[in-house]
Amino acid sequence: MKVQRSQILTQNQKDFSWRYWFTLPIYPFGQRQTIRTEVIKDTIWTFDQLQGIFYVVVPVRMTVVKLSQGGLLVYAPVAPTPECIRLVEELVREHGDVKYIILPTISGLEHKVFVGPFARHFPQAVVYVAPNQWSFPVNLPLSWLGLPRQRTKILPSDSKQSPFSTDFDYQVLGPIYLGPGQFEEVAFFHKSSRTLLVTDTIVSIPPDPPAIIQLNPFPLLFHAKDKAADIIIDNLANRRKGWQRICLFAMYFRASTLEIPSWGEVIQETWKAWKAKQYSYKSYFGLYPFKWKSDWQRSFEALRGNGRIFVAPILQTLILNRAPRETLVWAESVAQWDFYRIIPAHFDAPITATPQDFRQAFAFLQRQPLLNGSSGHTYPLPEEDFQVLREIDAGLNRLSIVPPAEDISVN
Repeated sequence: MKVQRSQILTQNQKDFSWRYWFTLPIYPFGQRQTIRTEVIKDTIWTFDQLQGIFYVVVPVRMTVVKLSQGGLLVYAPVAPTPECIRLVEELVREHGDVKYIILPTISGLEHKVFVGPFARHFPQAVVYVAPNQWSFPVNLPLSWLGLPRQRTKILPSDSKQSPFSTDFDYQVLGPIYLGPGQFEEVAFFHKSSRTLLVTDTIVSIPPDPPAIIQLNPFPLLFHAKDKAADIIIDNLANRRKGWQRICLFAMYFRASTLEIPSWGEVIQETWKAWKAKQYSYKSYFGLYPFKWKSDWQRSFEALRGNGRIFVAPILQTLILNRAPRETLVWAESVAQWDFYRIIPAHFDAPITATPQDFRQAFAFLQRQPLLNGSSGHTYPLPEEDFQVLREIDAGLNRLSIVPPAEDISVN
């Protein structure tokens, strides 16, 4: 039995292997599992993997859509592990070749790094990238970044000029100038299914951890601890607790309900973990420099807002407020499409939402609600939870690293 188990583990490790993990060395590094979900029968599929730092793990998602003339379009590729490629090839055998691969962002390394290696598995596919691509510290040609030279093209500014215009419309947000770099995202609208595909601009938070994160619950249980020496039982309540705290980390870095103890307290708690034998390299040898207030769930419930869609606080505070007018024009354009389903590249998906709900999500740029035709609930994010992000913003401005935010609320 031990030999069989060893063989199974070895096979799984090969199946989940991502050999270029060092290009973006974040968890889970070289071992990435994939979950494929059929969103619309024989039409749309999502491929979820996970990524994170310090066990703050969130889904990263690729969407595959069947084209009306046969073949597949891939939006925002994930790591092309043997498992992932096998799951795509199953669709290819039934629905036709991968014809188009879309890189819908210019700044998201967690999306950009996979495109070249993914495209090499489908040599007949044409790669379309968002315009204004850049790299840091040196702006390199796309072929130097691993994208196939002969098969990589820039998305036309007019979506009607794209070879997949029968099936899709798209709108480009940006580029938004951020000093050292730029932000840009391309939203795709699949006409026949009335589905909107976005990358980072819109998210929705589920109350329970997504399936991809539950495959290995260690990060969930790690963040379910209150103290370093805690022994956490693996059950749904603790998985949910860990997930909700992970969401607060991912969205705010540090919400108002999270305290950072002194190094003296951290060392003391780490020593207690060692005495209780609750340490390992996986748990950072007992290091747990977090202290949650008793009402931390209040911050999570405000963040989740009953599942409504919203713009992540990091984008609200550090990115989109640099170009509020351009962002609102883009949001208005996207809201002209008649969608009722949104598939973002992170957190929950698919999400039931209307164009009015989408437009409402960007009302923070005007500091006033736009409730006409939306679900009727704004669920504003608590200002106190933005404190650390505001401090980061002020520091970047003070050092003239990024341009200042533009306030159009008075206009």
